[in-house]
Amino acid sequence: MTRSARRTRRTLQVAGAGAAALLALSACSSSDNSSDTSKSSASTGSSKKLSGTVTVFAAASLKESFTTLGREFEKAHPGTKVTFNFGGSDTLAASITGGAPADVFAAASPKTMAIVTDGNAVGTPTTFVRNQLEIATLPGNPDKISSLKDLTKSGLKVVLCDKTVPCGAAAQKALDASGLKLTPVSYEQDVKSALTKVELKEADAAVVYKTDVKSAGDKVEGVEFPESAEAVNDYPITLLKDAPNAEAAKAFIALVQSPEGQKVLTAAGFLKP
Repeated sequence: MTRSARRTRRTLQVAGAGAAALLALSACSSSDNSSDTSKSSASTGSSKKLSGTVTVFAAASLKESFTTLGREFEKAHPGTKVTFNFGGSDTLAASITGGAPADVFAAASPKTMAIVTDGNAVGTPTTFVRNQLEIATLPGNPDKISSLKDLTKSGLKVVLCDKTVPCGAAAQKALDASGLKLTPVSYEQDVKSALTKVELKEADAAVVYKTDVKSAGDKVEGVEFPESAEAVNDYPITLLKDAPNAEAAKAFIALVQSPEGQKVLTAAGFLKP
């Protein structure tokens, strides 16, 4: 073989090796990118872009924490909007069964959730938090309330939630457990209304949730009572059957149940399920 031919052969061999190396590098890079994309999809839970409005019907006691989670959801999913209807769970349940359009229902008790689950829910509702009662008094507790029994004092203006509302049913359960009878000056349709009576000094005390006492800050003072352990409420959440925006609703429920969502809820005073 001539010297010129040998040089040509070596040149072709080097070029071939370089091409092979480039192909291997490209394949490796493609594999890495694929892996990164897979990891990204896994971390977000879905590669599908969410959009539109998610309508959430939720117990009044969830107002502060769900509002925070709604903002987080909108930030994580540009193009979405979370709207809330907060109120007494029984009233919300009646609205849903009456045909009100909603994607998600979060109730303050399994009993009120049961009103909508028959034909209106998708799957089995999941308990995502629990809540316990506390007495809300005027700042400084001027009436020296230290127990559930103290609420029966003559002349004391006490407010309870209506017995059909989860906080009212829980309060009645606690009263029954202690053998006490209490006649309030009013029954309120949701826990925020009961709390507001004390904040406005229209009542001396109210039996509400610990989370509501905490959210009120220095507007009220909280008094724990042992009978509350007999009436801890489970909070279930569900996707509704005719949800207008089911995909985004599923993602919102996932956020509520996620470690990030649970962190917001426990910070508000809710108990873990």
